[in-house]
Amino acid sequence: MHKETTGTLRRDAIGLREVLFQSITAMAPAAAVAASIPAGAAFAGGSLPLAVLVALVACLFTASCVAELARELPAAGSVAVYTARGLHPAIGFLVGWGYVFVEMLVPPLLLLQLGFTTAGTLHEEWSSYPADLWWPWSLAGAAVIAVAGYLGVRASARFGTVLGVFEILVFLVFAGWLIGKAGDANTLSVFGTSHTADGYAGVGGVFAGSVYTVLAFAGFEAAAPLAEETRDPRRTMHRAVLGAALGIGVFYVITTYAMTVYFDPDRFAGFGASGAGSWEGVARASFGLFWVLVFLAVVNSTIANANACANVSTRTAFALARIRVLPGLLAALHPRHRSPVAGIALQTVVAVGAVLGLGFAYDPVTAFLLLATVIVTVVVGVYIVVNLACAGYFLRGGRERLKPVRHLLFPLLGIAAFVPALLTAAGLPVFDFVTELTAPVSYAGPVVGVWMAAGVVVLVVLIRRHPERIAATSRVHVAEAGAVEDRQDGAVPR
Repeated sequence: MHKETTGTLRRDAIGLREVLFQSITAMAPAAAVAASIPAGAAFAGGSLPLAVLVALVACLFTASCVAELARELPAAGSVAVYTARGLHPAIGFLVGWGYVFVEMLVPPLLLLQLGFTTAGTLHEEWSSYPADLWWPWSLAGAAVIAVAGYLGVRASARFGTVLGVFEILVFLVFAGWLIGKAGDANTLSVFGTSHTADGYAGVGGVFAGSVYTVLAFAGFEAAAPLAEETRDPRRTMHRAVLGAALGIGVFYVITTYAMTVYFDPDRFAGFGASGAGSWEGVARASFGLFWVLVFLAVVNSTIANANACANVSTRTAFALARIRVLPGLLAALHPRHRSPVAGIALQTVVAVGAVLGLGFAYDPVTAFLLLATVIVTVVVGVYIVVNLACAGYFLRGGRERLKPVRHLLFPLLGIAAFVPALLTAAGLPVFDFVTELTAPVSYAGPVVGVWMAAGVVVLVVLIRRHPERIAATSRVHVAEAGAVEDRQDGAVPR
């Protein structure tokens, strides 16, 4: 057994392909197509492809902001560093505090989905299999993710790449099949407003559908925390973040179009995540054993997403522990694999504890909804703050570096896109299509509030006792050409 150590993450370990799929798998494309995006059909109906296209354009504004900052500030601390440099180190700490918390909750979220999806499908095929025997699958998934993370970023990222390619290929092949079977039913009218659901006519239905669809894009920024382990990080991070958002957005549009025209746009308001009117239901009814591949792609997607977000949580925790705003133990690295072993151990404990604790206290589906609400609420809030940080960073950088459209207009449009998504995720009935949350899912708000309040307390203590640690949230540790370019006033020197 190797002795644990501290130091730097493994430099130049991965390239564009791996970090691109780090973001892609963090978006869980197969699971999003099969389970998340259909939620918008209740409002957009057969105009859901237009709603997805609108959501893609909206998300590209924020993806552009993240990509710009990732190119300027390649750091494992990612969003914490961006907001520290663009707004204030104290805000950077709070963003990092919230971000590492919810990213640690993403693996248990996906492991719950892995468990109840697998158990439910096995019970449907063989009634002798207990529908409530979901937890062994969740624990098996946790073990796989822990081993991949322990072996280092190269093993983990390549594992994610293989999983990502499989799920995308399965759904693209299925989409092509659906388009071919639709024949004369193929129509561009689904990119108009004529097929929206009853009660949500026209643009209003498309807007409501796009708000729910925006949430399927969460995760495009997941490449950024791997900056210190990536070759040519400034260029690679920029391409990976934008490439993932654009590429998976197009994937969402193609697959949603295919199912809409096959299923019938005028009946699509009844399409959902389960039953006959679902991706698996259509595959079972019309395409024989192909449904098995759809099922495996969704299961695959849960593991790939959990793997990607475990990378995010452990690297963010490492970055914050390195500057001692989190316990220094989380900065411990394996001497050979250069993986943050203490962070991986903590991530595994949190995953298993949350899966079993919440899964048995309620049930796995309810636990999934509770965790999803906590995660999306914080992540969307982080996106809004990062948009502000993009504007702040480039305004501080001087007029010669400021590009008004990219650095001022896009952040404003990104905020406008994500504020409705934040209100919807939190269950605040500002819009008539928002469903108010009920217990225990409504506990998500207090959970987030308590965690962020604790972060404020920690922040106050650190400012009084160790202000230099809070200032260090703006530090970029990647060395290029022998030194980091600290081009802004107030940057922490190396």
